[in-house]
Amino acid sequence: MKERLPGIGLRRGIRLILLVQVAIAGMMLVIDLPARLPPGVFDRNSVPTGPVSPGDQTRRYSPDRAPDDLVDRPDPRDMPLQQQFSDRLEFEIRDDGEEGVTLLLTGGIAPGDAERLSEHLDGLEVLPDQIALHSPGGAVSEAQILGRMIRDRDLATVVLAGASCMSSCPYVFAGGVERKASRRAAMGMHQHYYDQSRFIPAVFAVSDIQRGQGETMEFLIEMGVDPALMIYSLKTPPERIYVLIEEELTETRLATQMID
Repeated sequence: MKERLPGIGLRRGIRLILLVQVAIAGMMLVIDLPARLPPGVFDRNSVPTGPVSPGDQTRRYSPDRAPDDLVDRPDPRDMPLQQQFSDRLEFEIRDDGEEGVTLLLTGGIAPGDAERLSEHLDGLEVLPDQIALHSPGGAVSEAQILGRMIRDRDLATVVLAGASCMSSCPYVFAGGVERKASRRAAMGMHQHYYDQSRFIPAVFAVSDIQRGQGETMEFLIEMGVDPALMIYSLKTPPERIYVLIEEELTETRLATQMID
């Protein structure tokens, strides 16, 4: 004799459960969709543009191109920098004489970049005087591995005039034993995905997100940076970027020195 659910057949009951699950998944996708689409699709007129100022620091975020209008300082750049980012970090040694030898890291942060950087440093006859960053960010965990490796090698970090260090890039910057940020550079933060698929609603990954936030807080404390820095990222949706001003950089100890 076939088992039956109260009032309905077993087969119909299973179908009903599946339909409810599909409906819930659909609702979660709709709720989560604005954060997964390209910047500006739903908020085309709600986010200001142009240079930031205190209290007006949130802008649209595009990970494939360096922003060129966030800082209202038309001074020349410290060194020529790419405006179109590659998918992973590229390394270039530059010697400007005054600051010594600089290793410029440009591009997105992808899994495996820390190992690549370690091999690159091992192949140099002399370690650089500083690591310069120009990156839209990328994998959070990889950025923290890079930061720890930079700290283990007692290297300094810098974000030079005209450069930008966004999303997870500040965690690489935090690894420097000394951390210099130009007033003519842009450093920004926003919510992270912590290696979760962009197409999985966040409600299904709460545990992983909380664990990732805990690991980020632990990393910042380890680097000597005030974990209150996370406030700026947690309050900013991933399709936008919150650009840090000088007081925020220095008060959280993310930057140990501001330079022109």
